[in-house]
Amino acid sequence: MSIHSRLTPRDPDSDLRGGVPDPGLFLPVYLDSLSLVERLHRLLLDVIKDEFERLSILDVNAVQALLLFNVGDNEVTAGELKTRGYYQGSNVSYNLKKLVENGYMHHARCEIDRRSVRVRLTPRGHDLRNVVSDLFERHAAGLIEKTVIAPDDLDRINGVLRRLERYWTDQIRYIY
Repeated sequence: MSIHSRLTPRDPDSDLRGGVPDPGLFLPVYLDSLSLVERLHRLLLDVIKDEFERLSILDVNAVQALLLFNVGDNEVTAGELKTRGYYQGSNVSYNLKKLVENGYMHHARCEIDRRSVRVRLTPRGHDLRNVVSDLFERHAAGLIEKTVIAPDDLDRINGVLRRLERYWTDQIRYIY
């Protein structure tokens, strides 16, 4: 997101004009938020990758590990991975294929609809999911211990991000 670097800096004292935000002043802040969300996601993947390298887990990447973490104990179709928010990428079939090949995920044709494939974690997949879960638990404890962020702050951030998600979803859903 490099467009925000060409915009004028934000003037916090003049954000509100008659109680309504000035879109020209809001745009740089919005672009900064978009950039931050993107960087945070990439950093999360790097944190998982570094943990796997530390543990010499080299046959799965961070995107695949997040997929395993999000699926957890559920059994879902490949299509449901995206609709339920378990997977955010565009190449789900490649990652599923690799996870099945490496023994982290089991797949089988659905009994009701033979066109559909259902997937679930294998015991090896659950073990890897636990590695990611332990990493996240250590992070949560560290954030609290070092008072980096308070639970109330996360609640507020999550609320704002959910509203943004709904707005974007509506933009896609009602485009025509």
